[in-house]
Amino acid sequence: MLELTPEELLTTTRSVRRRLDLSRPVERSLLEECLRIALQAPTSVNSQTWHFVVVTDERLRGGLAELYRRAWQDYSEFPLETGDPAENRQQASSRHLARHLDQVPAHVIPCIQGRPEGQPASELAALYGSIVQASWSFQLAARAHGLGSVFTTYHLDYEREAAALVGIPYDEVAQIALLPVAHTLGTEFRPARRRPMADVVHWNRW
Repeated sequence: MLELTPEELLTTTRSVRRRLDLSRPVERSLLEECLRIALQAPTSVNSQTWHFVVVTDERLRGGLAELYRRAWQDYSEFPLETGDPAENRQQASSRHLARHLDQVPAHVIPCIQGRPEGQPASELAALYGSIVQASWSFQLAARAHGLGSVFTTYHLDYEREAAALVGIPYDEVAQIALLPVAHTLGTEFRPARRRPMADVVHWNRW
């Protein structure tokens, strides 16, 4: 494990796209340890309704990556295979992941029993809130163990197709995200630039 203080862990767990080691496998035992930690996350609903589908099979990763690329291209203003000098770092990073997603050694799909369609905001908050916290705990655990990840959602445009690919019962279980996971190229990450706290924190009133 990396020697990180709690503050360092919380402020340097980045969305890792371009620094994923595509040539190094991730041991199953390491993924299981991160998932064990994730299952201890706070929950507003019974955590037994959580599920994590871990995809390491090369063919299945390729299928998920194809769905991801299809959705990514729908949203992107830049072609997948060609860059543009004007694109910013965030866009370039996103394009890099789309191009290489099939090579990332592990794809983790957090899921929860139930479907979001037609539910009121309060129910949606409960549905997503717990599994998102568990997903973040997984990402923190991964960072502590020298792994990188990113919380992605593009493939959800084709959630039904992804469900069929990996055997998720679509009518009963909602996918929340796709977390590509790999060892990182280097372990040093810095806190990101963020808006000043005064711009985003409101005391008593907006």
